[in-house]
Amino acid sequence: MKEATKILHSIPVDPLTGAISTPIYQTSTFVQESPGVHKGYDYARSNNPTRKVLEDLIATLENGSNGYAFGSGLAAIDAVVKLLKSGDEIIAVDDIYGGAFRLFTHIYEKFGIKVTYVDATDAQNVANAISSQTKLIWIESPTNPTLKIADIAAISKIAKAVGALLCVDNTFASPAAQKPIDLGADLVIHSATKYLAGHSDIIAGLVVTNTAVLGEKIKFIQNASGAILGPWDSWLAIRGIETLNLRIKQHSENAQKIAEYLLQNDLVKNVYYPGLPQDKNHEIATQQMKYFGGIISFDLKVDDKSIASEIVSGTKYFKLAESLGGLKSLICLPCEMTHKSIPRELRYQSGVTDSLIRLSVGLEDADDLIEDLKGVLGKVTKNLTITTK
Repeated sequence: MKEATKILHSIPVDPLTGAISTPIYQTSTFVQESPGVHKGYDYARSNNPTRKVLEDLIATLENGSNGYAFGSGLAAIDAVVKLLKSGDEIIAVDDIYGGAFRLFTHIYEKFGIKVTYVDATDAQNVANAISSQTKLIWIESPTNPTLKIADIAAISKIAKAVGALLCVDNTFASPAAQKPIDLGADLVIHSATKYLAGHSDIIAGLVVTNTAVLGEKIKFIQNASGAILGPWDSWLAIRGIETLNLRIKQHSENAQKIAEYLLQNDLVKNVYYPGLPQDKNHEIATQQMKYFGGIISFDLKVDDKSIASEIVSGTKYFKLAESLGGLKSLICLPCEMTHKSIPRELRYQSGVTDSLIRLSVGLEDADDLIEDLKGVLGKVTKNLTITTK
């Protein structure tokens, strides 16, 4: 079965009514036939039929065993970290999402969980950081925001050799472009807020496990901690996933054109996009990914936060906002927005400069988006030329 068919036909027809759209079970509790005897549902924190469709769907699309839906991407990350105990160690990718860094550093380190950050584009860096306390290896591929690519299969072998779990944040790629479990990952997480739901209208997180045993552990944490996704947002996520394959293909095609344009712009220093043949991560990305995604980052030859701020505030079609993965194009300045919680020195070590700009390329016509960027970059370049004369 091809991916587009798999996505659509992994969403079941409602067995009770034949409804082709998943019903929204907006209920907190379920009537039981007798104490403890019910139809698989007793209380909506523990189980909900709408949420169950979403959870089964993401497990199927990721070729995993079990899926679980949470109230946000960070709640999904939190559930995975709760598999650990005091004294355990996480090895995490250095170019990490700011929210994950905040959670690891300011919440879990005070409970005795150590986090070591490495450049995971070289699997040997991960191997070198392994200690007897390493229990979880955490990678994003592509990373947020410099689009670094990790060799998931190689890092999986390293993790398995020491009995550690490998978790891959697959938010930027989505299962339409990449399947980490097929490459050896134990867990996959998503901010379903982004490409999976795809319409910038919900906050949601998902966890997929490679085995039922690991799934039961995540299920226990989900039920015990209670950070579940509600039925309405579950339905919106299901609805969004129906068009995932088409959207990821178009996001990627648009992003490729824009990345190629940015390479030619005189104000731009570096363009980060794994679809570019000259990108240092292109070869491994080609092996792992069907599409290269809709996120591009670039920094300026003049590493000046005020100039970068002028650019992100001056576009017409690229809207200045947090988040990514929606139908409409977004632009942001990570040092002041998504990655502000990361100390400047650490940001720079991973390539997140004060002039780094992140684009979430939407589904508008690529030519219009290029003209938008060309206009603001041209204006800034002209002003810089006048100022320096």
